[in-house]
Amino acid sequence: MTAPHDPFPADGHTARWTSWDGSSTDTLTLTWDNEGWTASGVVSGPDVHYVIRLSPLWQVRQFLLFRDLDEPDLWLGTDGNGRWGEVNGAHRVDLDGGIDIGLAITPFTVTIPVRRLVLGVGDEAATVTVEVDVETLGVVLIPSVIRRLAEQRYEFVRSGYSVEVEVDRFGLALDIDGGFRRL
Repeated sequence: MTAPHDPFPADGHTARWTSWDGSSTDTLTLTWDNEGWTASGVVSGPDVHYVIRLSPLWQVRQFLLFRDLDEPDLWLGTDGNGRWGEVNGAHRVDLDGGIDIGLAITPFTVTIPVRRLVLGVGDEAATVTVEVDVETLGVVLIPSVIRRLAEQRYEFVRSGYSVEVEVDRFGLALDIDGGFRRL
């Protein structure tokens, strides 16, 4: 099966969203460097900067969250097979099995499994998301199911909650009802 979405330009890509209520904006810059993708997002409102380093196949490798320090408030790394650790090398057994990263403050994180999983229309896949709470820095695992409903439409089901997401030709979220609007 061929990739369902267009490749990102080699010189990078930028996308912007606003929260449904207009209280925050997210500016994402996606760049190719060191043989992988780096997603760097700045979210106004909560004044948060996140960095997600991804393999060429869209597997999460590192996650950094900056709130009010020059150094990351949270730094997590993974081997791509669900084994996670912290910057100091401490193994995070509580996160074992997590594959994707989730942040409620940005719609970008839905792109990761959309790009990583090569789903045909009508196909679905299970994944486990490492969900980060930006305020408390709490991190939990959330099992998820992703269904490809149409060429540019996916459904995400987690913890009894379901949301449909329309994506652009790159697999980036457009509007998410009640969540975000693409600018």
